[in-house]
Amino acid sequence: MADTQNRSRRVKLVDVALKAGVSSVTVSRTLRRPDMVSPELRQRVERAVNELAYIPSRAASVLASSRTHTIGVVISSLTNGVFADYLRALHDVFLPAGFQVLVLNSRYSPAEEERAIATLLGQHPEAMILAATDQTAHARRLLERAGVPVVQTMELSDDPIDINIGLSQCEAGYAATRYLARLGHRRIGAIAARLDSRTRSRIEGYRRAMAEAGLDTEGLVALTHRRSSVAIGAESLREVLKTAPDLEAVFCGNDDLALGVLFECGRLGIPVPGQMSIVGFNDLEYAASAFPSLTSVATPRYEMGRKSAEIVLEIIRGSGKRPVSRRIDLSFSISERQSTSRRPEADTHGAALPQVSAV
Repeated sequence: MADTQNRSRRVKLVDVALKAGVSSVTVSRTLRRPDMVSPELRQRVERAVNELAYIPSRAASVLASSRTHTIGVVISSLTNGVFADYLRALHDVFLPAGFQVLVLNSRYSPAEEERAIATLLGQHPEAMILAATDQTAHARRLLERAGVPVVQTMELSDDPIDINIGLSQCEAGYAATRYLARLGHRRIGAIAARLDSRTRSRIEGYRRAMAEAGLDTEGLVALTHRRSSVAIGAESLREVLKTAPDLEAVFCGNDDLALGVLFECGRLGIPVPGQMSIVGFNDLEYAASAFPSLTSVATPRYEMGRKSAEIVLEIIRGSGKRPVSRRIDLSFSISERQSTSRRPEADTHGAALPQVSAV
């Protein structure tokens, strides 16, 4: 019974003080400023903390120092591999600097992102980093009045809240489509899923490139609000082929869809790139390992996370001044691989191809 009672009661600061044989004030000072106490006293307190499995009260720490050493982060998905490098970069920079990264998932919903922002701000983070720029009006107000650095990433914004680090998703979709057109393809399709703001911008870029090239998009586009997957990529290709059996190339809103298109071409006996060229988006690790390897728009996700974290640390540790350029364009590149090729009859004159990085 006594053991059950002990487990049901949270260990308090006074318990650590009794265990270590010191005052509560000494325990508090040791935990907050270990350099202010002797090594022998510090060892006694640390031993008591470990034996009792004591967890310091963050609320009390905030009241005492106005510092939480935490960074709030909201991403669109915990399962989408796009955010793996991004989060790794944040942890690579913040953890050695003594900061913890609190991550919440918006699930591509502006309303859920708003709730996540409110929850994180309730924990008094020293900065907020968001993998989006299209916050709700209320979420923007919360962030504008939070009194901490706010970094919006992934997309470029014409009206950033504070600091904006990303790339133009529209320009990336435009460049990928123009790349296919300059390879000589005329029947260029586009498939996309989820249709969050970034995906919509990519498709906007596709439509702009097609219009500038004088190419029709009727029957060549398959869009769905469903969650993106390899299976959706295969299904979307079949949908487009019903209305456009003469399809020559496909721009995919992400690499999952591109992989599905590649697999479905194999099932249907469509040679890639002989009869069909495929371009993905994000250049995830498996794009280079596929067979044939996938051409994809490479986005600097690790660099985006790293630069966000470094700027935040500079503000927190320095004078609080923001960088001179508060809107930082990290751009993109096209990793050209085996899934695309020039059509024999392609026109080799005219504007140059968008710059690509051969892999």
